[in-house]
Amino acid sequence: MRVHVLTSLFPSREAPFEGIFAARKWSEFAARGHDVRVVAPVPWAPRVLAPLLGPARARAARTERRGASLGVEAVRPRYLHVPKRGAGNARSFARVGAPRVLEGAPDAVVIDYAWPGAAAVEEVLRAGVPCVVNGRGSDVLQVQGLPSLRAELAGGLARASALTAVSQDLLDAMVALSLEAGGAAETPAVLTPNGVDGDRFAPGDRVEARGRLGQATDGELVLVVGHLIERKDPLLALRAFVHAARPGGRLVFVGRGPLEGAVAAEAERHGVDVQLVGERPPEELADWYRAADLMLLTSSREGRPNVVLEALSCGCPVVATDAGGTAEVLPDHGRMLVIDRDPGAVAAKLTGLLDAPPAPDTLRASVAELSWGASIDALEGLLSSLIEARRSTGTASDEADTTR
Repeated sequence: MRVHVLTSLFPSREAPFEGIFAARKWSEFAARGHDVRVVAPVPWAPRVLAPLLGPARARAARTERRGASLGVEAVRPRYLHVPKRGAGNARSFARVGAPRVLEGAPDAVVIDYAWPGAAAVEEVLRAGVPCVVNGRGSDVLQVQGLPSLRAELAGGLARASALTAVSQDLLDAMVALSLEAGGAAETPAVLTPNGVDGDRFAPGDRVEARGRLGQATDGELVLVVGHLIERKDPLLALRAFVHAARPGGRLVFVGRGPLEGAVAAEAERHGVDVQLVGERPPEELADWYRAADLMLLTSSREGRPNVVLEALSCGCPVVATDAGGTAEVLPDHGRMLVIDRDPGAVAAKLTGLLDAPPAPDTLRASVAELSWGASIDALEGLLSSLIEARRSTGTASDEADTTR
């Protein structure tokens, strides 16, 4: 089948790890013989002014107009983005993205990040092409809380041919929004969770992994993986680590973002061993999970976090706050899931798990069925049914025309 993807989340040379899970999904889909094309519109900014712009707009100005990630080709047309005009920016995104994603007569279009892509649903459907909207997390959970955008998002979901999401929690939220805007109760809603590469993310020797990373072989290492942004709440992770006060322990942040300075300043104020190593490639990230005694995730909003799947697949224990679909993948809520967003509560779980960690093989077994293959099976089945329904309806309409 020929499936075209419209998204605002896909890796580029400027941001090679941004949406790497999306690239993996479509790479796996293309490997089954399907024709995949990605359209990822980028906010316009003059390249010559890049040094004067903020980090995000500067990266956009430098982003290539065409490139590939994991063998999947992406085109990146520019659209006008005006700060603080969310609905207008979404419509601008759709005006540029919809015509490009419809080029080449796709059998189906997948909007693989619900906002701002949902603004393009109507134009895709007008072309007679089935349109699926996939939710990943903040593209739904954050946007639905903004009065100026909620109705726009709900309307796009209500018009979609089908809804998919990476977690059941998120899928339920999308269905509720769709019904709120008059969507049909019988619209297909299918869970298509991200998978985990069990070959790459596998247990290994902790001492050897630390050696490869240049880390000391003694002392406990607590790992935080993700953007250093407000909804990931890295400061809560830091405060919980300080509260736990493990002698000789260190906290490593893998990721980047606007809160880097705040994290570094607070770590210095408390006099704790904290390292910020920036974004790391997947092959190195696997070693960080092996090197760690525990991974800590303190998000306030999530879809179904890939980092939890990856850590568990490597046999690394996880403590995580109860956000979105996180609880759906944790094997032991009593020891791993934190309900109260309080540093002391997080620290208590952290300490308990460090003192008595589960067996790595048990943790790995808990995510063994969450493969990319299973996820692609679900998506492939949904798209096949939508395409077949379209063809059947089209054939019936053609036959009716010949009898007039």
